[in-house]
Amino acid sequence: MGKIAVVTDSNSGITQDQARECGVHVLPMPFFIDDETYFEDIDLTQEQFYEKLEGKSNISTSMPAVGSVTELWDNLLKEYDEIVHIPMSSGLSSSCETAVMLSREYEGRVQVVNNQRISVTQKQSVLDAVHLVKQGKDAGQIREYLERVKYDSSIYIMVDTLYYLKKGGRITAAAAALGTLLKLKPVLQIQGEKLDAYAKARTVKQARTIMIDAMKDDFAKRFGDASGENMHLFVAYTKDQETALDFKQQIEEAFPGQAVEFTDPLSLSVACHIGPGALAVACSKRIDEPDQAAYGQSVL
Repeated sequence: MGKIAVVTDSNSGITQDQARECGVHVLPMPFFIDDETYFEDIDLTQEQFYEKLEGKSNISTSMPAVGSVTELWDNLLKEYDEIVHIPMSSGLSSSCETAVMLSREYEGRVQVVNNQRISVTQKQSVLDAVHLVKQGKDAGQIREYLERVKYDSSIYIMVDTLYYLKKGGRITAAAAALGTLLKLKPVLQIQGEKLDAYAKARTVKQARTIMIDAMKDDFAKRFGDASGENMHLFVAYTKDQETALDFKQQIEEAFPGQAVEFTDPLSLSVACHIGPGALAVACSKRIDEPDQAAYGQSVL
């Protein structure tokens, strides 16, 4: 069996310390803030990011530089036989398409996974890849599996403020003004490729209920698993961890016997567009392996 490296980017929410702990490799996402370049979890912490965001700094995102990607691959291929590279969803960034193009020069030794995920669901894909490496699968088999199950995940996000959606051009100024006047808490969804509108709530309490009901509906209808026996369940948030932990408790009460496995910050790339105070519930289907019960224990 060849030696296989698993690579992802910081949109997965996996920190550099966590990556070292479980033996994966994380490309930090670059951010341009007031004409300076920062790298997520290298010289830009969550706290620093929100301080700059709320201070009305000019923030834009970018994909990793081509040289950063190929340099990491080249260094890893001195030690490993193959690489499984899991970038953020191709529907949210061109970094996946660029990585696929670059991989063609590596004669099959680099397999880029386009499995349409971000944040906690992308993180779970990385953990699935680690598991499949341990099961003796090669890089091509891992890519094929992760792409086959790419839509076996779901994310619902409540946005606390419309300011950042308006700033990013995702809603009009008039819609933002009306929504602010009515104190709306939009619920968005990521079902694969894009961030889309799902519902409008008048209160945070109502938004939480909408997200929990949507997840229950997905369990029963999309995944045919109303009990959640074969599902991973996650909570994600922007900035406010305390509220996220309260939401975690509410979700676990709504799904008896189902533990929330991660309570993680949303990717800063997503946070740029939705701002602080967001809450999310997410899920992904457990890996289709005979020994999946042992796999259920997270290494992060």
